[in-house]
Amino acid sequence: MLEEFRKRQVVKLGLAPTRRNLSRKNFFDKADAKVEKDLIEDMLEAKGIEYVNLDFLNEEGIICNGLDAEKAAKYFIDEKVDAIFAPHCNFGTEDAVAKLAKKVGKPLLIWGPRDDAPLSDGSRLRDSQCGLFATTKVLQQFGVTYSYIPNCRMEDAIFETGFSDFMAAAAVVKVFKNARIGQIGVRPAAFWTVKCNEEELLNCFGIEVVPISIADLKIMMDRVAAEEPEQVAKVKAEIREKIEVITLNETEMDLLAAMKIAILEWARAEQLDAAAMLCTGAVRQMLKICQCFVMADLTDDGFPVACETDIHGALTSLMVQAAVQGKTATFLADMTIRHPENDNAELLWHCGVFPASLKKEGCVGKLNDHYGANVPGVAEWEIKGGDITICRFDGAGGTYKLLFSEGKGISGPKNKGTYLWAEFKNWLKLEKRLIDGPYIHHCTGVHGNITGALYEACRYIPELNADPVDPTEEELENRLIGE
Repeated sequence: MLEEFRKRQVVKLGLAPTRRNLSRKNFFDKADAKVEKDLIEDMLEAKGIEYVNLDFLNEEGIICNGLDAEKAAKYFIDEKVDAIFAPHCNFGTEDAVAKLAKKVGKPLLIWGPRDDAPLSDGSRLRDSQCGLFATTKVLQQFGVTYSYIPNCRMEDAIFETGFSDFMAAAAVVKVFKNARIGQIGVRPAAFWTVKCNEEELLNCFGIEVVPISIADLKIMMDRVAAEEPEQVAKVKAEIREKIEVITLNETEMDLLAAMKIAILEWARAEQLDAAAMLCTGAVRQMLKICQCFVMADLTDDGFPVACETDIHGALTSLMVQAAVQGKTATFLADMTIRHPENDNAELLWHCGVFPASLKKEGCVGKLNDHYGANVPGVAEWEIKGGDITICRFDGAGGTYKLLFSEGKGISGPKNKGTYLWAEFKNWLKLEKRLIDGPYIHHCTGVHGNITGALYEACRYIPELNADPVDPTEEELENRLIGE
């Protein structure tokens, strides 16, 4: 992944540890709260998380006075934090946390370390769980959405799950709200399914669509070919390192490289987060090349490009990429046919837009002509199996939903283009959800299970309704309490 795109989904965390505004020996002990704060910072640093704390606020760096919320909020806003973590180092100060969260307006995580047994004299140091009950009541009074990890020890598995889900969810919210999506070419006339309402996207989510024509792209490609021959040569060499079999001649490879460079330069100039591109026969005739592999390679670099001018598909890929924190590439797929022998399996396929980094081990990657259109520039390989998540952002009639489900890549018959056979817990349940809508046949897939993060992210995007299939909503609600 290119560093410039990776940085956009890195979450900068505002750390706001809190304690009760009183301290006695063995009762809301000030020194004990500071020990907990230091352990939390050690954890964040070990995970490589970018964060800012409140050390400027007082000698402890712990918020314990509601009057300090204004100063803390201003600091977090000035530092451009993307989320807040408010660990209760003892009971905490509920009004301070609520005021801070309300003013900053970013995803909020609360948690408190599980108390040890009372001391021999019966006194207790923290009562952090009790404080969580108080703070959440006040957060509701302030209308603040929050995430929570059950009262546990930092080394418990439940903490790792809850914290990882929150950080991934915060990354999804960060990239989704106010995203800029490039549109290369108009929607294909026959593809009513990829229609989108730009005004709704802007008003509901702050999302902008930035269009250019295919003619504009052709002009940019010609300029790159004429003025950047060294860069074209470099990109060609990089492509050859990734693909075992390439049937394109030098002229065709030049076109492929020039297209990739042109789109990247446009994306940088417009500060785009993702794009969707027209890919009809007329486009191939004009550009003399098929754009499938270029879309795959840009997605591999961290700039997702959806085919068939699917703006909602580009947004889905952007969200999913953020949820995995760029650890693996996404792939935009058609859900096409059921497995001939496995009733719960489906073919995830597209002409040639699955990134090369996902190739199945032992699979020979090919870059050749489109199997139907006979135009050069299409990838052909099966991608690796294992745990996957599929996802689709879509809407109709002003209502927007995010569908997601876990599955597993399995073996199946060979296909042209790029593909993966995927097995689900109950395919017919997923199929019915797709039919009920407002979805189309496109989905974004990714390796790994990120349904918890996607579900949590939707809580911070009020206009977007979570639509989980497997796990169910009830299972996702209960995943942190062991049910």
